[in-house]
Amino acid sequence: MAAVDIYTIPYCPFCMDAKELLSSKGVAFHEIDASRDRQARRQMIERANGRSTFPQIFVGATHVGGCDDLFALEYAGKLDGLLAAAKEKSA
Repeated sequence: MAAVDIYTIPYCPFCMDAKELLSSKGVAFHEIDASRDRQARRQMIERANGRSTFPQIFVGATHVGGCDDLFALEYAGKLDGLLAAAKEKSA
């Protein structure tokens, strides 16, 4: 599967939901806890074009957005295609 980065904070129900969806699809992801890491938080905001809510999810170089955005892709039937396309680019 594609390289997936997800910036999270502890006890965030949206972060948990996003991770659960990715896990249920068999997607390995790199979780970055930005709760106490200012540099990670700044990096997330820069990568997310100013968005500072949690989680922020990236599939390869593509910024998916937050939990609602991830689920919207899934419900629209587009998440698997995005994951597959990002995997092909990284191969």
